[in-house]
Amino acid sequence: MNSSKPRRRFLKQSLAGTALAGAAGVSLFTANPSQEPKKKSRFQISLAEWSLHKAIQGNLIKTLDFPRIARRTFGIEAVELVNTLLEVPTSEYVARLKKNAQEEGVRILLIMCDAEGALAHKDKAQRMKAVQNHMKWVDIAAELGCHSIRVNMRGEERGAAGNAASVDDFISRSVDAFAALCQFAAKSQINIIVENHGGLSSNADVLARLMKAVNLPNFGTLPDFGNFDRGMDRYEGVRKLMPFAKGVSAKSRDFDAEGNETQIDYGRMMKMVLDEARFDGYIGIEYEGDKIGEYEGIWATKRLLGKFQ
Repeated sequence: MNSSKPRRRFLKQSLAGTALAGAAGVSLFTANPSQEPKKKSRFQISLAEWSLHKAIQGNLIKTLDFPRIARRTFGIEAVELVNTLLEVPTSEYVARLKKNAQEEGVRILLIMCDAEGALAHKDKAQRMKAVQNHMKWVDIAAELGCHSIRVNMRGEERGAAGNAASVDDFISRSVDAFAALCQFAAKSQINIIVENHGGLSSNADVLARLMKAVNLPNFGTLPDFGNFDRGMDRYEGVRKLMPFAKGVSAKSRDFDAEGNETQIDYGRMMKMVLDEARFDGYIGIEYEGDKIGEYEGIWATKRLLGKFQ
């Protein structure tokens, strides 16, 4: 998600083949597609709920509809939720959402958590309050069968990015909060993952340093193809975050006549993710454009990702 977008807060995303005959002298034949094993994909595609945030915020659809839409409209069997798009996640609501997903055969992978406090706040009491605020989402994620919650790296003061001492202080004071949240989440086998999502998190070097400083097995990154600092090489940024990745966010905003993203070289990006990092998990569609509708943007992104499966 782009942190510049407004948020609303709530209490509370070729079977065809040819076969050679086994014996010499037997001619080639085309196999029956229905009898051929399906080629294993290099990665799986998920759908981030933020791709439909306009429809949800416009009351055209609800989060409870999201698993059905993902499966029946787009043929996608895994989703990533956004906490601020859930209506009011009471235990009854969560149970209904879980049931809706199960009935559609859709897996809920993670919850992107915003507006729950600054985990790198200068004041330790505020940091620990943010930890407590996120704990309920760990519990909800565990109930929904997620592997992670995505949290924000917030609390840096203005101008910190250009000041080495301020960056050092930011990382140092962040460790206790992130470690505490990870330790709590580990009891439920939930990962805590950080996206490059504005502020110092959009500096891949700083985010990688935080990963190494916390150094816990359930702490990782959610590299987003966008959301890097102005002037930062997005490809190098993703490369630096991939060693810690527990998911990948395929950001898209606009497409050319050939179906390629106009700002991101997906061929180059996917080569790093799949060939260099050897990532074989879920890559989440996160369409965020405004030149075409949300549904059209999701389809365009899915077609583009399909070229690399």
